[in-house]
Amino acid sequence: MDLSVIRAPVSDDLRAVDALILERLQSDVVLINQIGHYIVGGGGKRLRPLLVLLAARACGYHGTCHHETAAIVEFIHTATLLHDDVVDGSELRRNRDTANAVWGNEASVLVGDFLYSRAFEMMVDVGVMRIMDVLSHATNRIAEGEVLQLLNAHDPETDEARYMEVIRRKTATLFEAGTRLGAVLAEVPRALEDRIADFGLHLGIAFQLVDDALDYDADSETIGKHIGDDLEEGKPTLPLIRAMAVGTEAQRSMLRKAIEEGGRGRIDDVVAAIVDTNALDYTVELARHHAQAARDALDGLSDSEAKRSMLATAEFAVARTY
Repeated sequence: MDLSVIRAPVSDDLRAVDALILERLQSDVVLINQIGHYIVGGGGKRLRPLLVLLAARACGYHGTCHHETAAIVEFIHTATLLHDDVVDGSELRRNRDTANAVWGNEASVLVGDFLYSRAFEMMVDVGVMRIMDVLSHATNRIAEGEVLQLLNAHDPETDEARYMEVIRRKTATLFEAGTRLGAVLAEVPRALEDRIADFGLHLGIAFQLVDDALDYDADSETIGKHIGDDLEEGKPTLPLIRAMAVGTEAQRSMLRKAIEEGGRGRIDDVVAAIVDTNALDYTVELARHHAQAARDALDGLSDSEAKRSMLATAEFAVARTY
């Protein structure tokens, strides 16, 4: 699935968003400009702002406030990346050194704060109270998800329900908020707005589950980070949780130690256990289930190029290799 095809119905909008992002990144503090441009220009998929634009167009919106809204969502996402990489001690993202690896943790955290505050300045400029309501709630939920993930770190007792709650809050919340904002701008009935938001929620879950699987089933050049990063950080993601649940006693004992200790010292044994228990297939199948739920959520939406692209993002989420 080619993202360029998915982007086609809103290609002009995306260019306007990119220009707006560059404009609103500007600061008279040089280091903010350097780090901001480094991470925003790092080759990301721009999937979250894309969803804002597609949802707005699919709901019949014809104004331009979706450009500012999409840029706001991207700034919030970028801020979370800066903070995540510091918390996780990550050194590689999208095949480049992370900002914290180049400029240090302090600068990365503070520039992340700048991006959050700039996003809220932009919300005020848009002047739609529902947008501020949705995004203030979303950023709070994301922070809760980060803390829940921290509590799960190095804890082999983390089960599937606990982990799914983390990814609902930490990852899927911004997908959900982005698609809801497109519907809010179009002023569609609340029932349809909720279905558009459900699309984003399930898409975000599917996207994160595939990320979990790729962490153990792809090469670092393809996914742009080190294989086994989640294990090194002691994160019990779904492939590990599933292997723990259905593996042999020996496999469970080994996986327990791997989660408790972190690091990549046991990576070969961990991958072997994940493969032996079909934990990757289980993870991808659950991602497919949520991708289908996302598609089903759009059943009440009139057909359009933008709707077809939204449906295609659900296919992309589970078919991608990066």
